[in-house]
Amino acid sequence: MMVPYAEDTTRSKPPAAENHVANKPNAPTETGNKNIAAETFTFRELATATKNFRQECLVGEGGFGRVYKGKLERTGQIIAVKQLDRNGLQGNKEFLVEVLMLSLLHHPNLVNLIGYCADGDQRLLVYEYMERGSLEDHLLDLSPHQKPLDWYTRMKIALGAAKGLEYLHDKANPPVIYRDLKSSNILLDKEFNAKLSDFGLAKLGPVGDNSHVSSRVMGTYGYCAPEYQRTGQLTVKSDVYSFGVVLLELITGRRAIDTFKQPQEQNLVSWAEPMFKDPSRYVELADPNLNGNFPARGLNQAVAVAHMCLNEEASMRPLMSDVVTAISFLPAQPESESNFPTSNSTSPRPPEESRADEDKARARQKAVAEAMEWGSASRHNYKRSRGGSNSSL
Repeated sequence: MMVPYAEDTTRSKPPAAENHVANKPNAPTETGNKNIAAETFTFRELATATKNFRQECLVGEGGFGRVYKGKLERTGQIIAVKQLDRNGLQGNKEFLVEVLMLSLLHHPNLVNLIGYCADGDQRLLVYEYMERGSLEDHLLDLSPHQKPLDWYTRMKIALGAAKGLEYLHDKANPPVIYRDLKSSNILLDKEFNAKLSDFGLAKLGPVGDNSHVSSRVMGTYGYCAPEYQRTGQLTVKSDVYSFGVVLLELITGRRAIDTFKQPQEQNLVSWAEPMFKDPSRYVELADPNLNGNFPARGLNQAVAVAHMCLNEEASMRPLMSDVVTAISFLPAQPESESNFPTSNSTSPRPPEESRADEDKARARQKAVAEAMEWGSASRHNYKRSRGGSNSSL
């Protein structure tokens, strides 16, 4: 079996981790790669950690099963325990994939797998606990008294997710296609740093002369790339499309699919299409909950990047490394450029700080201009290749 690896692995291996894996009944087997570092837990240990999977410890639920908050008795570490539903959507194969992927791939923007349990027919995964839950909790499932995410926090989350995908596509060997990027799979720590989670559907990407891998269509409606839905042919550009949907969710505060809206507004990408075609309408895409508190240039850049990622033609979408470059400055809060107050301070700033800010502003403006030019050229080339079609995608 071919497994991914990455040379810049930073997590150390727990004592005798390989023996734990090799000797555990029904557990994932050693693959020969020495990066595997997942610990094994007994069902009793995890039952104790979660107070016997008590309702008060339940923090999430989905087609795969339930997620509980727990505390390891021997170390005191706070953990998240995903208990797979034996009759649910995620089976033994997905369990093995997730253990292998997260044992071999390590990055600040991927959730940290601590270990697993494979006692009898029990299948449980143990992760670091992400204090703020998922992006969906803070963007799409707001309670009446919950404060909406501000613009810069949204862009910080977008950049973190983009860096996680860039790592999977460019650093893993062979590349890994995540295949299930969505707001509920982006977890947030105390500082709103984003980490990709739930790798049960991840696939190894094409190698050698192959341009794609073929797969049964999996994922979540509204986030899947159109060519993947049509043909089952999967590439890293499929993930780029999904990222475009998530970025558009962050910009608009709308769900990818919302059946409670008017029919013409239920599909987020279709609803946004007329505004994508006219840059003067980009501001209409901004989440009303932002109350106009966002930089105009930053909004334009974010919308332009989302539009490029959502190109109907996979080959016209940017690489995730290009996306990271294009949005890398968006989380910054420049005092001099913001079109709304970012500080209550009114004291004058030293001349050297002002000059440094001006240099940063010029660099940002140049990055925006280059990205806009790149996007415009891409759309022009695509239209020309399609015989002058007026379609923007």
